[in-house]
Amino acid sequence: MIIKRTPVPASHKSIACIAALLLSHTAMAATPASAPLTALLPADMSPLGMFYAADHVVKSVLIGLILASLATWVVLLVKGSALFYARKEADRAIALLRQSVSLADAIARTAAAPKQALAQLLLNDVQEELALSHQGAATQTLKERAGFRQEQIMAQKARQMTQGIGLLATIGSVAPFVGLFGTVWGIMNSFIGIAASKSTNLATVAPGIAEALLATAAGLVAAIPAVIIYNLFSRGINHYKALLKDASAQILLMLSRDLDVPQRLEIGSSSKAKD
Repeated sequence: MIIKRTPVPASHKSIACIAALLLSHTAMAATPASAPLTALLPADMSPLGMFYAADHVVKSVLIGLILASLATWVVLLVKGSALFYARKEADRAIALLRQSVSLADAIARTAAAPKQALAQLLLNDVQEELALSHQGAATQTLKERAGFRQEQIMAQKARQMTQGIGLLATIGSVAPFVGLFGTVWGIMNSFIGIAASKSTNLATVAPGIAEALLATAAGLVAAIPAVIIYNLFSRGINHYKALLKDASAQILLMLSRDLDVPQRLEIGSSSKAKD
């Protein structure tokens, strides 16, 4: 069997040559353009590497969010320990006051027991009001005055315990928006880079977008623990306020008993004078 070769026309040969030249020119033109793009990519795509390669504004946002996160954990340690010991003290005061029958009995028990600063403060406040009030004052008037002074002490204790908690609420509400600002700024720089390089290659955009999204992640890392810790402190402080009210109620109960028996008040005043 004899195969005959069909001759290729000269026009087809010229078209093939032109196509080969165009392909070779395209390959040669693409090679030098891709080299700078590869050189622009950061060598380290870890969070630390992206931080060093980020824009100054994004770096400032990240540093601020890191400081806010550190402040959240400092507040947790400081206020958490303070709230823990305050609740323990309130529990001890309630246990002692419930065992007492009168103000004089409670004063004697408080003097003998260690770590009863809260009970001693509340008892001294009632004794001071009794000393300042008129001897023949009405029973209801004395109760109202003593109750008002007790409320002032409880409000002061609650204010001391809530100091610094507002910082957690601020971080929890502001940190996501700060991270979003860093993200928007980073993406904007990425689009500016696309316009300057006149290339839509994803490799030119990916590092900038990754750095921008790192700011969003940092904002969430700072905000989520702050919100959770703030809610825990809110519940803990409300429980502490309830303990203070319970201790104050025990003292007002003993005051009401002593007002029914005036001799008890005289005994309590004499014991305070001896102290």
